[in-house]
Amino acid sequence: MKKVEAIIKPFTIDAVKAELERAGITGLTTYEVKGFGRQKGRTELYRGSEYIIDFKPKLKIEVIVRDEQAEAVVEAIQRKARTGRIGDGKIYVSNVLEVIRIRTDERGDIAI
Repeated sequence: MKKVEAIIKPFTIDAVKAELERAGITGLTTYEVKGFGRQKGRTELYRGSEYIIDFKPKLKIEVIVRDEQAEAVVEAIQRKARTGRIGDGKIYVSNVLEVIRIRTDERGDIAI
């Protein structure tokens, strides 16, 4: 099993979710996060004082899938989250050793 994590721009979530559903993905988890990278920050003025906003709002998506689904998930996220501008995000893929459904005690692929 694989865990696919993606950091994306918030306005792309609806398109990404729809594309994942078309790829047969039935569940995902999202988090509101903030981060910075090459996108850099910007300077704003508040009550006469300048301050730098360097953390940008992003969404983090987590999807656990069978090994053979991982590449399709990555491609779906890339297709719909890409704007071609700095700050489109990153995708991370890692191995998952075990998944357990709490309600039924199912384990492995069937618990996804």
